[in-house]
Amino acid sequence: MIAHITGTIAFRGSTYVVIDVEGVGYKIFATPETILGIGEENASTTLYTHMAVRETAMDLYGFRARAELAFFELLITISGIGPKSALGILSVAPVDTLKKAIVSGDTSYLIKVSGIGKKNAEKIVLELRDKLTGGISTTSSSTELREETDTLEALQSLGYSLAEARSALKDIPENIVGTNKRIGEALKRLGRQ
Repeated sequence: MIAHITGTIAFRGSTYVVIDVEGVGYKIFATPETILGIGEENASTTLYTHMAVRETAMDLYGFRARAELAFFELLITISGIGPKSALGILSVAPVDTLKKAIVSGDTSYLIKVSGIGKKNAEKIVLELRDKLTGGISTTSSSTELREETDTLEALQSLGYSLAEARSALKDIPENIVGTNKRIGEALKRLGRQ
């Protein structure tokens, strides 16, 4: 229905933003990383959206990249995973990391989400593993996942939020390998903010 919205940021909450388009404010639920990354109030922005229609509500979910939207829509095809749960899953790690976790069968990323238990995490892995296997190597992905987890935990123990840590890690080139090197690069990026 509504594929994307372009307008100015009228308000940023912790779980949603309000985008003003020609005098109409659209409340769009988003991940903390998306909310932090779209800019300050009164800045212009574009979000790709998914409209969830239920008996009692019509909610918009917004994403900065089409890949996030596509993965969100893939998640909500699984019975028992609604839009709020899918958004919670996307809040845990970047899409590529989540895909690697699913392909390698690592349910720990999914279990970190409130409302996603072990059974639902296993169901997600079971239903999506075959759909996501193209182009993802399972041997290298488990090492990358471990490094990613260790780096995120280290940054959080230093007082950074999960969204800040993820944002810093997203900009680190893939050729920088090793937890210590990735932590150092992330701290450089966080220090510039």
